[in-house]
Amino acid sequence: MDVRILRYFLAVAREESISGAAVQLHVSQPALSKQLMDLEEELGVKLFIRGRRKITLTDEGMFLRKRAGEIVELLQRTEAELQAPEELITGDVYIGAGESRGMSVIAEAAGDIRAEYPGVSFHIFSGDAETVMERIDKGLLDFGLLLGPVDAEKYGYLRLPLTDRWGVLMRRDNPLAVKKALSPEDVSGLPLIYPRLARVRSNITSWLGKNYEQLNIVATYNLIFNASVMVRGGLGCVLGFDGLINVKGDGELCFKPFEPELKADISVVWKKYPVFSKAAGLFLERLKSC
Repeated sequence: MDVRILRYFLAVAREESISGAAVQLHVSQPALSKQLMDLEEELGVKLFIRGRRKITLTDEGMFLRKRAGEIVELLQRTEAELQAPEELITGDVYIGAGESRGMSVIAEAAGDIRAEYPGVSFHIFSGDAETVMERIDKGLLDFGLLLGPVDAEKYGYLRLPLTDRWGVLMRRDNPLAVKKALSPEDVSGLPLIYPRLARVRSNITSWLGKNYEQLNIVATYNLIFNASVMVRGGLGCVLGFDGLINVKGDGELCFKPFEPELKADISVVWKKYPVFSKAAGLFLERLKSC
């Protein structure tokens, strides 16, 4: 199984058609079909369900699609880094992040670098901490923006001079919206739209003094913008960080911090023993000076 065959497989999975993929790849349809059958024979599994109008993936095919995408992406990154001119700082920096005020530091450093080195590009992957760390481990990301404690045995990290503050995003017509801050007793009685990330749940439940199962969880989320739409619709109140949704003026929503205050540290992390491109190494140096 070589990379060329993986690219063929990904094209068919994307187009859901051998004929459509053959056009995109500039190969004949019979040749492509033969390559796919050989791939299935080599792996000993069925990858496709061939229908009358389109091709769909089996469970094994979906697994291979994920792995093949990672392999091809990593190869493309490696080729680009090796081919970058020796005397210039150019190339790509890959950063994974959830929703956090820490992105302002990332943006500042990236903007400074782009002003001086226009050949450097930045690629942001949005996801929760587990997904970001998985992609760092596989070499698909240079850096990750994470909240809370960092495994110093596994990752290098830089603690940013910011913290994220926990609180509740709610409608202004909620009776508790008149308060400046909310206590654990206030929050425990609300219908809650809860962060899906298991990494932060223990901090919140400790602050609330209740187990997750004792709370009135009406929904979970991993992107607070989508969760804010549910708040506007009257589903419940979001537990999340301050400053991520605009609540200024007389809009429908407001944010109330926890009292006593609960904050999360923000860190940029990377592999413990990294092999950085020039662009990624420069980005880390700029972060350290922010």
